Amino acid sequence: MKCPYCGHIFKPRNPVPTVDIIIEVPGGIVLIKRKNPPYGWAIPGGYVDYGESLEDAARREAEEETSLKVQDLCQFRCYSDPGRDPRQHTISTVFIASARGKAQAQDDAAALGIFTRDNLPPDLAFDHEKILSDYFFEIQNSKQR
Repeated sequence: MKCPYCGHIFKPRNPVPTVDIIIEVPGGIVLIKRKNPPYGWAIPGGYVDYGESLEDAARREAEEETSLKVQDLCQFRCYSDPGRDPRQHTISTVFIASARGKAQAQDDAAALGIFTRDNLPPDLAFDHEKILSDYFFEIQNSKQR
């Protein structure tokens, strides 16, 4: 960005908003294998575009990466650890949704898989191990109520 008064060029140091979508399908949840660094398996998601709501970003990212149209979108939690993304400080709003359609890896996804708590891949990107641990804990506790 450029200061309109003095012309100094600077980079804002605000956290960047992102979304992640835990997509529930028959047999488990959808994860993508990232095509770009940082590599590993991840919850589908990405950056929120300027002028876009979090919910619209979640729907767009889910469809771009998995070809799935999500429904019953529900906000789960936010994650803001400054080290959660090695590229820059991001804040992710995580959603849970169901989906319709055939899941296919697209866009930034090199591969796609359906996983359960018992068969998660060992190389999860970002803080997605923590997010999924919270998710499975919450699911387990809601079933016991």
